[in-house]
Amino acid sequence: MVSEMTIDNEKLKLLANTIRGLAMDAVERANSGHPGMPMGTADMASVLWAHHLRFNPKDPGWMGRDRFVLSAGHGSMLLYSLLHLFGYGLSKSELENFRQWQSLTPGHPEYGLTSGVETTTGPLGQGFANGVGMAIGAKAMQARYDQKLFDYNIYGIVSDGDLMEGVANEAASLAGHLGLGNLIYLYDDNKISIGGHTDVCYTEDVSKKYEALGWHVQSIDGHDYEAVNAALIAAKSEKAKPSIIIARTTIAKGSPNKANTADSHGAPLGAEEVRLSKQELGCPTDQSFYVPEEVGVYCCQLMEQRVSDYDQWKSSFAKWSSSNAELVESFKQQCSAEISASLKKELIAFAEGVTADTATRALSGQALQILAANMPGLIGGSADLEPSNKTLIKGSPDVTREDFSGKNLRFGVREHAMGAISNGLAYSKNWIPYTATFLVFSDYMRPAMRLAALSHLQTFFIFTHDSFWVGEDGPTHQPIEHCMSIRLMPNMYLYRPADALEVALCYYAGMTRKNAPSTFLFTRQNVPVLKRDSNCTPDDILKGGYVVSGSDCSDLVLVATGSEVGIMQDVSEALSKKGISARVVSIPCWELFFEQDQEYQNSVIPAEARKVSLEAGVTAGWERVVGEKGLALGLDHYGASAPGEVLAEKFGFTAEAVLAKMEHWL
Repeated sequence: MVSEMTIDNEKLKLLANTIRGLAMDAVERANSGHPGMPMGTADMASVLWAHHLRFNPKDPGWMGRDRFVLSAGHGSMLLYSLLHLFGYGLSKSELENFRQWQSLTPGHPEYGLTSGVETTTGPLGQGFANGVGMAIGAKAMQARYDQKLFDYNIYGIVSDGDLMEGVANEAASLAGHLGLGNLIYLYDDNKISIGGHTDVCYTEDVSKKYEALGWHVQSIDGHDYEAVNAALIAAKSEKAKPSIIIARTTIAKGSPNKANTADSHGAPLGAEEVRLSKQELGCPTDQSFYVPEEVGVYCCQLMEQRVSDYDQWKSSFAKWSSSNAELVESFKQQCSAEISASLKKELIAFAEGVTADTATRALSGQALQILAANMPGLIGGSADLEPSNKTLIKGSPDVTREDFSGKNLRFGVREHAMGAISNGLAYSKNWIPYTATFLVFSDYMRPAMRLAALSHLQTFFIFTHDSFWVGEDGPTHQPIEHCMSIRLMPNMYLYRPADALEVALCYYAGMTRKNAPSTFLFTRQNVPVLKRDSNCTPDDILKGGYVVSGSDCSDLVLVATGSEVGIMQDVSEALSKKGISARVVSIPCWELFFEQDQEYQNSVIPAEARKVSLEAGVTAGWERVVGEKGLALGLDHYGASAPGEVLAEKFGFTAEAVLAKMEHWL
């Protein structure tokens, strides 16, 4: 095992000072960045990486590794320096190109870009919550497969900014509730933020707060190598609680004039201060990006033990695999997220069995049961709205501190953390996590949704009560701008299905897309089963937009999504009685539809056709579909408190009202 008892203070000091020099030089070269945090945390990071963190840069995705989360992502040069020194292939030239075009060393760490980066961090608090998700994922792997094989820890360095953010407080509360003893955070308590000393806004007793949240709390000098080592040993021995080590540090330690000042937080130290700092630290003042030979040798020696640990784990895994054939099959399917050959057929068969008007949230709940039965890695829950969201997996227990084997996560009323924790699960690549709440509360989750899209994570964001049809709860609970707002996120696929078949195939589309998150919007109110033309196939739906009815009519096209597609079919029937033929088009997923070639798009919505759209939300954005001369019908004001059917009449979401507006327009 990694040596954690005997440490060499002099070698650790040399390693830490090398990190300080690399951080100063990179920020100075870029004329941009945050040197203070890497310089202040270099000591405790050196102890962690040298004596506790289990990893193998030759196999960075090794499942038995510990995870390191730099939640204080602005201090990215700390992580890049460590990756450079410990063999992750991050070259000196990449350090020299810190924050430059197409470098592997962007201003904040980005998952999938740089080997060894476990999460995309930067927005404070997100990494903190990601780590909670990773810890849950590890506990769940232990419960399902093997206690020893997945007995790894999640370590992180968090800042005062992280702890101030609401998302971290939500995540810390859930972590304490679940007793995540495999979660260990080092808190960089340097008392400095961009605006100056933190006591201008932040004076709470962190120790008492985290004790109240159910955490194991220690307070140490973050520059005392023995104290850091002892605290990490104690944290690892605490199996029933997550740990936070409050490490008192000096920001920009080693800088004669800028240590313990806000000047070092988010700006280069300046050439002269860098020279003086190197002189103070015993680093060569005439060399940039200098790594002493002794440090290189030291890191190589440390890595020899890591390789031994890795080989032992691989041997243990091979023995486990040979004697647990049934579990291994489930394990392989979960880790590969392989879709069973029968899943699509099962989903379609379920949809074809639906003949009555049904709310799509209820249809979603039924489809989720099929997904859960076929996909071992599906796990998730709701922000205390399981009965309304219909997201509880039947026959599966809840995840609790005593039992992590279930599929149901009870997030509580913690929407912000729910999204970020689920992303933490998705980063592990062993899980397909889902979240659920009302669509209007997607505003609480937007930062996590954006990072899921940026990081290409397969996270499912489920939202019910998707329009003013919510009714009596009133405008505070009636989403208006939210659907179009989510569509603005690059690499986010938004699905708004109209009936059971669309629900089934939207979920299937989300399952097949491994490199992007999916957002699903479902109704509270019942919707009809669409009357599709005989030549319409399920694969048409998987293209994101298709002709529902009137395929032989191309002059007038009625386009809608979700609950409004049924209204457009009623409008089409009313027009037919007047001798006017119209085509009805559903676009359950804009992103998929606009990925199709232009020929297909034109075959569905002919360029020369007169076009009318209907969606229970803002009209901005629909010009992309109907053009400047088309008619976009929607809702460009907030809702009201009344039964949904009354609001539909008042707001013009009936076939009669739509027809009247169309006739005036035509």
